Amino acid sequence: MDTELLRERAFIIQKVRAFFDQRFYLETDTPLMAPDLIPETCLEVFETSWIPPRGSRQREEKYWLVPSPEIWMKQLIARHRVNMYQICKCFRNTESQGHLHNPEFTMLEYYTMDADYLDSLTLTENLFTCLLAHAAILPTAIVPTAATVPTALQPPFLRITMEEAFQRWAGFSLAETAAAGPAAMEAEARRLGLDPRLSSKEEPWLSSKEEPWLSSKEEPWLSSKEESRLSSDTATLYDLIFIHVVEPSLPKDKPVAIIDYPAFVPCLARKKTMVLQTQGNAPAAQNPECFERWELYVNGIELANCYSEETNPEEIRRYFEAEAAEKKQNALVQHRINQDYWKFFLPDFAGRAFPRCSGVAMGLDRLIMAITGKKAITGVLPFA
Repeated sequence: MDTELLRERAFIIQKVRAFFDQRFYLETDTPLMAPDLIPETCLEVFETSWIPPRGSRQREEKYWLVPSPEIWMKQLIARHRVNMYQICKCFRNTESQGHLHNPEFTMLEYYTMDADYLDSLTLTENLFTCLLAHAAILPTAIVPTAATVPTALQPPFLRITMEEAFQRWAGFSLAETAAAGPAAMEAEARRLGLDPRLSSKEEPWLSSKEEPWLSSKEEPWLSSKEESRLSSDTATLYDLIFIHVVEPSLPKDKPVAIIDYPAFVPCLARKKTMVLQTQGNAPAAQNPECFERWELYVNGIELANCYSEETNPEEIRRYFEAEAAEKKQNALVQHRINQDYWKFFLPDFAGRAFPRCSGVAMGLDRLIMAITGKKAITGVLPFA
């Protein structure tokens, strides 16, 4: 990375800090190692150890590099109940390196009290407006001028529900098909030319329609290892279709916020009831639950993830138990889990409940990549 781009990176990070400082958000500085982590089956982590000095009676202790500062910041929210943000390094294992991923990356995470996910979306639009205004006046040629800032970065964001996205680009109702069960989801995957035997992270095998050398009656040979990856549950099939059909179809001429994620994909967001639109005289379907969650895409690239945070201690306890059980069975890197973490969400000594709030986790390297017009994350990392 040359000097000018280093200055661009520093300038953008400086303006992000100024944006939150001017709104009286508290900047936090939490540990990058943790003795336990929030269980998330969607990601793998890095393990390390603290080794005591020779002759010490202390025992070696395991730690894990944080994939997000969330585990620490929510403890601070429980104690202090103030708007806060953090810019820090985070670490995720088993992800590819290069175009969009790096095992060590810079995260911007911010929490707003007495707010929900739509309030956070408006705040994020304001952040983009502020950053683009500053980027347009930079003295270097790397960042676009005011006249050439691409619409792919300019608010307002296109807001579309996950249900609408599936209807528009996958051609079916996600809510109704998911309610019908995995077989219905598998049928839609096959209709779209996807092989449900493979996970969303693998390149799905094309059907004979796309690969003419396979007859309609032939099935590609599967080894026993490949058969063990059979994707038969609704959440996995949803992910397969979203990653390979819906996500590549998202508009790239402006930021896109996909909102209201299906409740069958677990996360620590608050739930609400969807209102499904019916056509003609069709009977109204049972309105399913969804999570108050959005993800932001810029140029078709996922940039941020947001929740109306779940604050019910019992729901958090159940989430930890379910995710911990799956991590124990499937995780490549096992980590310690604090089974009492839910207690941070109990009323405090004054009887005050954990505050209603919303949090956003944004990949800052990807944001810098988008603002500076780089095509790969390696273009904005000082040591890539």
